[in-house]
Amino acid sequence: MTADAGSGPVAAAVRTVDDSLFTEDRTALLGSRYTTCGACTFPRQDGCPRCTGDAMEDVALPRRGRLWSWTSQGFRPKTPYTGTESYEPFGVGYVELPGHLIVETRLVETTPSNLEIGMPMELVLVPFRDDDYGWPVHTFAFVAVRDV
Repeated sequence: MTADAGSGPVAAAVRTVDDSLFTEDRTALLGSRYTTCGACTFPRQDGCPRCTGDAMEDVALPRRGRLWSWTSQGFRPKTPYTGTESYEPFGVGYVELPGHLIVETRLVETTPSNLEIGMPMELVLVPFRDDDYGWPVHTFAFVAVRDV
């Protein structure tokens, strides 16, 4: 990010809530795989919850998965939630990323009749809030894949 005289920073192409959640090009979530037992975690961790080992490596998680479960977040979450003050309900779900793990995520779709357990989903970035200068800050979410 660079400074723009008098108007705050100039926005990078895409700003995220936490760059450590993503691969460098922001095309995939970044997790950990433990070399001793193969367990995966998201977000990345220093120790394995399965074998307690610390031999970890970064792994780009699959962009596509299947909806495992879901609900709707009908009220503004408590602190440390930093989303916009003008709250709108959103879908929350678990998406199974094959061969890796199940990730808790925001869902783009919020209409219950449009969601179905097992439906294919794909990672996207969505606006979450604006920073102090009015630039959008994005988070990850999953959207239904209709072309499968």
